[in-house]
Amino acid sequence: MTAKKSIGLSFEDVRRLALALPGVEDGTSYGTPALKLRGKLFLRLREDGETLVVPADAAAREYWMQIDPKTFFITDHYIGYDRLLVRLPGVRETALKVIIEAGWRRIAPAKLLTQHLSIGEPRS
Repeated sequence: MTAKKSIGLSFEDVRRLALALPGVEDGTSYGTPALKLRGKLFLRLREDGETLVVPADAAAREYWMQIDPKTFFITDHYIGYDRLLVRLPGVRETALKVIIEAGWRRIAPAKLLTQHLSIGEPRS
């Protein structure tokens, strides 16, 4: 049995973390693997096969980009959008889990948020 790497994740790791959240399902977007939240785009793997597009507000995006600009970034295309780009080979699972859950909370319908909070999730 091999130990799980703490850094350098794959889209399968993203899937495992995201599918643990209510309402998340497999999908595609622009011909790449994606995860949707009740049919709405949630997470998407970019065409390079290693960059994840995640919903994030401006403050969270700035925070992550200051911590590690090689792993967390945006391109000119995403400047006007509430998205963060994450290079999966450079991210730790604990950070990715926080980012995915925050993105989920950002786009989840109120009913799903209430259900999720009622089963013991801490309020943010």
